[in-house]
Amino acid sequence: MGRRSRGRRLQQQQQQRPGSAEDGAEDGGKRNGAGWEGGYPEIVKENRLFEHYYQELKIVPEGEWDQFMEALREPLPATLRITGYKSHAKEILHCLKNKYFKELEDLEVDGQKVEVPQPLSWYPEELAWHTNLSRKILRKSPQLEKFHQFLVSETESILDMCAAPGSKTTQLIEMLHADMSVPFPEGFVIANDVDNKRCYLLVHQAKRLSSPCIMVVNHDASCIPRLQMDVNGKKEILFYDRILCDVPCSGDGTMRKNIDVWKKWSTLNSLQLHGLQLRIATRGAEQLVEGGRMVYSTCSLNPIEDEAVIASLLEKSEGALELADVSSELPGLKWMPGLTQWKVMTKDGQWFAAWGDVPHSRHTHIRPTMFPPKDPEKSQAMHLERCLRILPHHQNTGGFFVAVLVKKSSMPWNKRPPKLQGESAEPRGPVQPGPADPMGRSVSHPLELESKPAAGVSDTEATERAENLETDGNKKDGVCGPPPSKKMKLFGFKEDPFVFIPEDDPLFPPIQKFYALGPSFPKMNLLTRTVEGKRRQLYMVSKELRNVLLNNSERVKVINTGVKVWCRNNSGEEFDCAFRLAQEGIYTLYPFINSRIVTVSMEDVKILLTQENPFFRKLSSEAYGQVKDMAKGSVVLKYEPDPTKPDTLQCPIVLCGWRGKASIRTFVPKNERLHYLRMMGLEVLAEKKKEGAVPTSESAASPGAPEDKVGAEQGAE
Repeated sequence: MGRRSRGRRLQQQQQQRPGSAEDGAEDGGKRNGAGWEGGYPEIVKENRLFEHYYQELKIVPEGEWDQFMEALREPLPATLRITGYKSHAKEILHCLKNKYFKELEDLEVDGQKVEVPQPLSWYPEELAWHTNLSRKILRKSPQLEKFHQFLVSETESILDMCAAPGSKTTQLIEMLHADMSVPFPEGFVIANDVDNKRCYLLVHQAKRLSSPCIMVVNHDASCIPRLQMDVNGKKEILFYDRILCDVPCSGDGTMRKNIDVWKKWSTLNSLQLHGLQLRIATRGAEQLVEGGRMVYSTCSLNPIEDEAVIASLLEKSEGALELADVSSELPGLKWMPGLTQWKVMTKDGQWFAAWGDVPHSRHTHIRPTMFPPKDPEKSQAMHLERCLRILPHHQNTGGFFVAVLVKKSSMPWNKRPPKLQGESAEPRGPVQPGPADPMGRSVSHPLELESKPAAGVSDTEATERAENLETDGNKKDGVCGPPPSKKMKLFGFKEDPFVFIPEDDPLFPPIQKFYALGPSFPKMNLLTRTVEGKRRQLYMVSKELRNVLLNNSERVKVINTGVKVWCRNNSGEEFDCAFRLAQEGIYTLYPFINSRIVTVSMEDVKILLTQENPFFRKLSSEAYGQVKDMAKGSVVLKYEPDPTKPDTLQCPIVLCGWRGKASIRTFVPKNERLHYLRMMGLEVLAEKKKEGAVPTSESAASPGAPEDKVGAEQGAE
């Protein structure tokens, strides 16, 4: 349609519209100045069917219904969590409490008094805080500009605003890296999502923590393939110690931030998702090690998506699973016990109390697994009251459901007689779902898995499958490519292969010599993303993830793994080493480096992070003495805190730098620079505006500066 035609059509539509004030009321708004925002009617936060349904199910304690509904109609306040290394997190916490929070005292915005953020009483070490400010007020208010800019900038490095995909994944990674001095902790995290685009958001979130122990994969979680590992030369099925099933849900617990749920809410969403949620939970339980824990969670208040899934899973597990009592694990968290009785309602308001009451014509939408157990004794033994229901009005949050399951033994359908070792094994085809989990629709859902290899687990079904697994003999050694399935290549982006550096590769000895890498350096864990041609980036994974990659490349679609540790220089041969250090992986690499280390003071760090190419003479005499006789090339700049000066920065900092002819510079991304400067008490945003002191890009050109291509991040971003 041409521009003139569109103009005539719009004019006709406007002439046909009645001009009454009630116009648009059915769509949730009024056509006055206050009722429209950006050309769209304001959504009225009312849904009679929603209220009727949950009042009938009695999910809210008696006498609290009005508070519950009032809370749902209020915007969700901004919440922040401080992530990353503990020592860095404590410095940011100190900065928040002593600077930014104090500036919010006695402040009013649009006639509303701003409450100083308060720590979440149930979250450890004051690392999570909530405010009475909505995200909209934070973005729009001039009085809050400095605080908002701080939050935006720090979100790229160490703050988690608890909204984007990957928030739970980062918490799992943090648990692995609790000890900052251990570069390769035991275990790893595998984060999965069926949606290819959300996988890349997961990668972006996880990259902030620069961990060599995270892998992002792209699969339907209801039939995610089993992985295998090499344990002492024998193939073993990989079982997980901890599994998080954060399943797709109707999301009616998110009404405070996703206000379109008010208009779209219907029980049909829950009825349609129940089967998929049960299949995902079943698949997770199958892959859990005996003694391991699985968390099942939704942001839905509907028992069809919550207790019904748990009850059905417990029933078909025949005692293999049980609900853990976690009531005392988070003191301060307010929650309601899980429901033990509920009914099923259709989208048009018809109720059914039991499966026997459902007419045959409804069987396609309503299934027996949606109802509570019929046997009172069986229901009581399930202890559904151990589930946690979090209601919005109890602590000014969204609505959530959480259940923690412990695996006591193998699932009953896995307890088949073991296959004899002498029997011939047929080539293994694609993993088929078990009898309880037929293939479901491809709906976005993560399944995040934390694991150590569980060798020798007595799951006979898994042993049988392990014996049937065969590797592709034609595959190049150390090359882990995408799976061959044509179906996989029909959506998403084509991933580059993961190629491990051979032990005798001539690329490595110059690197080892230049940086004096210790004998304990795990060079077998180095990889690139190119099979042929010049290798420009080197990445590193933990030995466990190396094992996973080498043994599963034909059955799992890996989106991203590893942390970047080296980048190729433009003219590296001039500097005795073709690769410079990368800031992203410096905390992983630093414990193995014994050369090219410059110890710097806090004043040196400030100079290095605020000036582009400071001359050696600008550094302290101690740093100058170390740098002046050093050969040109990549260096490590290390700040060690002085415990005798508690007012100074009390966490170690490791930066990547470049020693030039007469000057030195850092190769640190912009947001990380701002983060370190804030920890040292500098008002960096104001300085940046006035003087342009902080460079806006780590790849600013300088004579002889090494190559720094921003888009080459393992093809992930």
